[in-house]
Amino acid sequence: MFERRPTRQIRVGNDKTGVVLIGGGLEGTTPAPVSVQTMTAGYTYEIDKCVTEINRLAAAGADVVRVAVPERKDTEALAEILNQTSVPIVADVHFHFKRALEAVEAGVHKIRLNPGNIQDRDQVNAVIDACKDAGIPIRVGVNEGSIIERKDKEQRKQELGKFFEKGNIGGKNAMLLGLIIAKLEEYMDIFYERDFRDVAISCKSMDAAFTVAAYKEVSKRFDEPLHLGVTHAGPKETGAIRSIAALAGLLTQGVGDTVRISYANDPVYEVEDGLELMYSLGLREREGVELIACPTCGRIQVDLFTLVQEVRQKLADAITAPIKVAVMGCVVNGPGEAEGADVAVFAGNKRGIIYVQGERVANVPEHEILDRLLEECTIFQRKVLAGEAKLGEKVVEIVPPDPIGELGSGIDKIASGNVEKATGLTINKT
Repeated sequence: MFERRPTRQIRVGNDKTGVVLIGGGLEGTTPAPVSVQTMTAGYTYEIDKCVTEINRLAAAGADVVRVAVPERKDTEALAEILNQTSVPIVADVHFHFKRALEAVEAGVHKIRLNPGNIQDRDQVNAVIDACKDAGIPIRVGVNEGSIIERKDKEQRKQELGKFFEKGNIGGKNAMLLGLIIAKLEEYMDIFYERDFRDVAISCKSMDAAFTVAAYKEVSKRFDEPLHLGVTHAGPKETGAIRSIAALAGLLTQGVGDTVRISYANDPVYEVEDGLELMYSLGLREREGVELIACPTCGRIQVDLFTLVQEVRQKLADAITAPIKVAVMGCVVNGPGEAEGADVAVFAGNKRGIIYVQGERVANVPEHEILDRLLEECTIFQRKVLAGEAKLGEKVVEIVPPDPIGELGSGIDKIASGNVEKATGLTINKT
C-alpha cells in the first residue's frame, strides 16, 4: 500500500527462534514486513520470571524481544534464558561494553548500543568485532535523554543548530536534531571503518512531532533499516496516541522497518497495539479477528459496550483466521458498515440479527447474542480452513429496515392501519 524506503537488510535470530528480517530493498533484497518488538519489564537475572514473560510476549505476537543487561548477573542468566525461549532476543547494553561482549558469548541474537553512553572507540570496536564473529547485528539507538550535550551547550547550538531550518521543529529542537545527526554520523563511521554493515538505527524522542522530523532526516542520510519508537511515551491511555501520531505518519511515508510502541504498562499491550497498527495500515497480513463496532449514541438499544468487549475476548481465544466481524448497535450505520464483514450482528429492541456473508442465520434475544455469534464465527472459520468458504467472498448490499420495524425504536408507536410494519432486513445479492 505504501512504498517503502529501500534499505540494507539485517537478520535477527537463528533456526531455533526463526529468522526475522528487518528492512530490505537494496542489494537485491526484498523488503521484509515491518516487525514488532517489545521489551521485558522484569529483571533479566530472575530467569524463571524472565522466561515466562518472554514466552508470554512471543505468544502475543512479538517478533523480537529485548532484555536489559545492566549487570554481570544479567548476562550470566542469558544462556539459560535463550535455552528456554524461541523468539529472537536482543541484549540492551548501556554504560559498560563488557555486558555486550558477555551477551554475545551467551548467544544473544542482537546487541543494542547507545552512542550517548558507550563512546570509547576501542570499546565499540571490541563489540563490533565480537558481533561480526558471531554473525549478529547491532542497533545503534540514540535517545533524546542520553544524547543532549551537557558541556558548552551554547557552542554546540551555534555549531549545529544553524544547519537546520527553524520551521516545524523550532530553535531548541534544531539544536537537538543537529546533535543527534552529528552523534550518529560520528558513531556510524566507526562501523563503516570496521566494514560492519549489519546495523539498524533508532533516534527516539518523547516528542511525537520531533520524532517524525528526526527519523525523516535520518532516513535521508543513512541506508540502514530504522527502528521506530517514541521513548518515554507514558501510560497506555496517552502513550498510544503519542506513539501512533508519530509512527503512523512515518510508516505511511515509507519510513520505518521495525517498531516498538513503549508504554509504562504491561508490554503485552505494546505488542497488541504494534500489531494492530501494522494491520490497520496494511503493512502486515492480519492474524485473528478484525473486529469493527459502531460508535455509540442515543439510538443504542443493547449494552453495546459490554457486548463488544465480550465479543473481543471470546473471539481472541477461539478464532485464528482473519475473519472480519462487525458488531453494530442500531440500523443507521450498521448496514453500511457491516457490508464488508464476514460475520455481522446488529441489534435493536434487545435483540440481535446475525449474518454470515450476507446470509441471515439468526435472530436472537440480547442475552444469546454473544454465544450465537461465537458459534457462527467458529462454524465459518471451520469452513474457511476446510476450503469450503473464502474470506470476503460475497458482495452483498444490506438494505436497512424501517426504523419503526423489527429492530426499530418506534414499534410501539405504529398507528394501526397507517404504517406497514417492517419484517426484517432485505438482502440484495449482487
